Formats: sequence, C-alpha cells, structure tokens
Amino acid sequence: MQILAAIRTPFTSMGASLASQAAADLGRDAATVLLAQTGIDPEELSEVIIGCVCQPVDSANIARVIALRSGVPKNVPAVTVNRNCASGMEAITTAAERIAAGRGDLYLVGGVDSMSNVPLLYRPTAVQKFVHLAKARRVGQKLRALLGFRPADFSPLIGLQLGLTDPYSGLNMGETAEVLARDYRITREQQDAYAVKSQKKAAASRDFFDEEIATVYLGGKSISADDGIREGSSIEKLAKLRPVFNRKTGSVTAGNASQITDGAVMLLVATEQKADDLATRYGLEPLGRLTGYAYTGCDPRSMGIGPVQAIARANQLTGLSLDDADTIEINEAFAAQVLACCKALSDPSYCQLAGLDTPLGEIPMGKLNPHGGAIALGHPVGATGARLVLTALHELANTGKKRALTSLCIGGGQGAALWLETS
Repeated sequence: MQILAAIRTPFTSMGASLASQAAADLGRDAATVLLAQTGIDPEELSEVIIGCVCQPVDSANIARVIALRSGVPKNVPAVTVNRNCASGMEAITTAAERIAAGRGDLYLVGGVDSMSNVPLLYRPTAVQKFVHLAKARRVGQKLRALLGFRPADFSPLIGLQLGLTDPYSGLNMGETAEVLARDYRITREQQDAYAVKSQKKAAASRDFFDEEIATVYLGGKSISADDGIREGSSIEKLAKLRPVFNRKTGSVTAGNASQITDGAVMLLVATEQKADDLATRYGLEPLGRLTGYAYTGCDPRSMGIGPVQAIARANQLTGLSLDDADTIEINEAFAAQVLACCKALSDPSYCQLAGLDTPLGEIPMGKLNPHGGAIALGHPVGATGARLVLTALHELANTGKKRALTSLCIGGGQGAALWLETS
C-alpha cells in the first residue's frame, strides 16, 4: 500500500489554543488542507477511516462527520476505528487490509482527539435522581425528587481520568509506567535525562515540524506550532517535579511523561496502480509504502512494554531486523516505558521478562525519535499512531534514507509496529 500524502494540525496542550475546537473540527481542519494540497477529487475516495479514542457524544461515527464537513461526497462511506493509543495506526492498517481484499483503491485515513473536550460525568446515583426528577409530574413529586439530591451528586467524575485507567488491572497509565520503572530498573535520573533529550531534539526540529503542520485558523488567530516543546528544559528543572502516581517511591512525573494534547493527523493511501494514476494526473509522488505490520498483546499491568513483542512479530512477518531501520519512532508515552522497551530489546537479562527468547538488538539512540516525541509534542491518543507514520516518512524524505520502523504501546496491554519504506 502506498502512502501518498500526510499532514497534521499543531499539537496543543489540553485547555490551550485548540481547546475550543471540537474533535470533528480538528479532523476537518487537517482533512480539508490535505485534500486541497493534493488536488485530489474526494469523489475518488473509496472510504474514509479515522481513529478516535475520546469519542465525542455529539459526533457518533466521527469519521463520517469529518468526511462530510471536509467536502467528501455523501456517497463515500466512513468508519471510525478505536484501538486505543494505536487508533491512528489502526486506520492505516484497516485501509491496507481493505486494499489487499480488493475493496477499494484510495482512502483518507488518520486519527483525531480533543482531550480538552472529554466531558465530566454525573455519578450513577445522581443520574438516577435526575431520572426520577424528569419522571415527576406533580409539584410534590418534583419537590421530593429535588430534596433527594446531596452535594456529592454534583461532584463530577472526570471522564479523562476514567479513560486513562485500565479497568482490567485497575491501574492508570502512569501507574503502569511505574511498574516498568521498577521491573526494568529504570531510575528517575534516567527518565529525566531521556525527557530532556526529547525536549531538546524537538526544540531543534521546529522547522522540520513546520513542514508537516497545517495552520489552524480559529477566532481570528492562526495556530501553526506545537506548544508543548520546552526549549529551556533541563535535568535540574525536572528534578524539582514531584512524582504524580506514587508520591513516596515513584519516579514518573509530569516532566518525563507524555503531555495530554489535542490534535489531528490525516493521510491519503492507495494501491500501487492508483498511486501511479494519481502521479500522472496530479503529479503526486508517494511518501512511501507500508511493507508490514503487527499487533500483539501483553499484560495490561505493564502495557508500556507492548512494542517489544509487536516489533518482534513485525520483524518475523517482514524478514526485517532492527538493523534494517534507518529511523525508529517509538511513542514516548513515558520515558520509563521507552527505556524499558530499549532494555528488553537488547538486554538478555530483561528480554524474557518482555516475552522474548533472545534479544532483537540494540536501538542506536541516534536513530530513535530523532526529532523528539510525545514528551515534547504531546499524545492526542487517537492521532499519535498516525503522527508517528507521518514523522517517520518525513524523516526518510529529508535524509534520503529507505526504511522506518514505528511502534507504540497501547492502553489495555497491546503493542503495534509498522514497517515503512520509501519508493
């Protein structure tokens, strides 16, 4: 499958400049620019497939809403997919499977999430009381229903907090990172040092990111840059931050974890034959192709180690190895998580803990996330998987190299890995 073009919105912190933009509108912002830049008639699309985790209640099947608002004709179907943090990748690989099955030849795919707009929820007891109030018909019945409310009924449940907690293990995502820090002996100092490097690499790559970002115009303002990058980040500053998930013995802080973020990523993918046709008619040169991928499962308590098995499986399916990758993108859900994956991939003492019989090899730090990652850029969960693919292909184009490996851990205990190659 050929990847023809890709673009994304800026990634901005929860509650910041894109907070007023609904997820469907963020997706529209990216999709309309992508379609306009390529010049492709959306009538030619076989389907629209978009990943979203924080599904808005007012945009059921958000892919369809984005498609229609982006000028895609009503006869083109659309579907929303959700594989938690890998939803953006799921959209890409779902299109690849459609293409392999001969079900279509051109797809608009991607991922989106507005984490700023995840709602606060009433507690179940309060909901029941509101139901009783709605059913009350007489004044006395309404009064009794109102008198049944207590102050606690108006203390909301935080939807985002619930969404970032695994219901099977009972651990939130930060607590799973603490599990990895303990099991793989990743120190606080190592995590902070990694986080500072991510911030510095991202700060040095603003021009690089400008090339993949579509400006969003909102309320008379233009938003054209990621806002989570901290040019002045230092180990000394991060050392002052308190652990978030385990106050006494923990090591995961706001500084060495991914940021909660809003954003959207869109790509156009096609069969080789369709890509050739579009190259002739529109002058489109593909960014690259998807050559193989894998999804695997792991213990939800240590969900961050998911990339290890996924990479092993993807390597087995493609016949490739870590040495074949010219650049590697592993999502930085947490510094502890990336460092644990690197340790499990290379260290015989830890590979079996991650489910490998033997190590796969060492990832050179120069190849890993060369422009930083989610610690600096943020992690809008439905969009991140697609962003990794976009950034990896962008890096290959800039360096003239051939192959990229992209991977990420998935809340609930899974891993994803995609191999990409330039034409």
